[in-house]
Amino acid sequence: MQFVKQVDVFTASINSTIPGINKMEESYTENVDEQTYVEKILNTQLAMNGNLVEEKVKQEEVQEQEIAEPEQNTDFNNINTEIPANVQTQVIEDNNIKATYTNEYNGIQIKNSSKYNLTEEILTPDVQLGNTKDVVIFHTHTCESYTPTEAFNYTMTGNFRTTDKNFSVARVGTELTNYLTGYGFNVIHDTTYNDYPAYSGSYDRSLKVVQSVLSQHSSDIVIDLHRDAVGSSNTYGPTVKIGEEVAAQLMFVIGTDGGGLEHPNWQQNLKVAIKIQEKANELYPGLFRPIILRNSRYNQHLAKGACIIEVGATGNTLEQCITSMKYLSHVMSEVFPQG
Repeated sequence: MQFVKQVDVFTASINSTIPGINKMEESYTENVDEQTYVEKILNTQLAMNGNLVEEKVKQEEVQEQEIAEPEQNTDFNNINTEIPANVQTQVIEDNNIKATYTNEYNGIQIKNSSKYNLTEEILTPDVQLGNTKDVVIFHTHTCESYTPTEAFNYTMTGNFRTTDKNFSVARVGTELTNYLTGYGFNVIHDTTYNDYPAYSGSYDRSLKVVQSVLSQHSSDIVIDLHRDAVGSSNTYGPTVKIGEEVAAQLMFVIGTDGGGLEHPNWQQNLKVAIKIQEKANELYPGLFRPIILRNSRYNQHLAKGACIIEVGATGNTLEQCITSMKYLSHVMSEVFPQG
């Protein structure tokens, strides 16, 4: 791998050097051999670049060492999915913002930011999915992270962002994977970096990732797991108390074709989100914030049960988000029982 990287850096160096040669002073005389002249310039330039090449390779090797895969529990028989019945829930107002909405259906609040008028026909969750056993989880913004704690302390590589998947939203996806597997689901969890090293173009990259996954694993349930980016400090962390536990609140973000991109599945996506949130409201009122419906597509055209689920915000802790996954997985097991 090191040799390949050296070749890549070497090639980049040559490509950046040769245009410079063309622009250099052309004052050498006919007595100077052109080939010798160019070779001397190249040798000088490459000698200068030698240390840069070595340093670049060292930096990339250190970077690879710092990027750790999240620890996934493979002993699914020991996943504790037992949850007390009739548990009391209460939304915590501290570090929260008031939920706003434009529509309501059977207790489900929806903030409609799309161009569509939401009719009862659109909102009625009369949707049937074919394959509900296989679930795909991925992260368009893989590096999103949370407020550090003593148990989950880490060094940020950006504002509430980290390339260490044990402390980012990728870890939340791993915990959801473990819980869902304990309920009998087959889960494909892809932790590819789609927002690193460049944030711009994240959805284009995640589109290719999910298309590749779905070409090998057919699934109707595709979850893009995020952290809410509405805040950039630890002052916003929506939580709900469930029994004696504190969990980060969740939020569906559903796209449409209102932005002009083809999206034949958006009404099915919305119906599935409403169906899941109906059960969540029955079991754990306050676990979900209002559904947000937008004009953007968010790659949700790829499956009938595609969605974004925002898990907490910058002010939440990883512990709270992991707790949320225990309750989300229970809700999903009730909506899509696996026998």
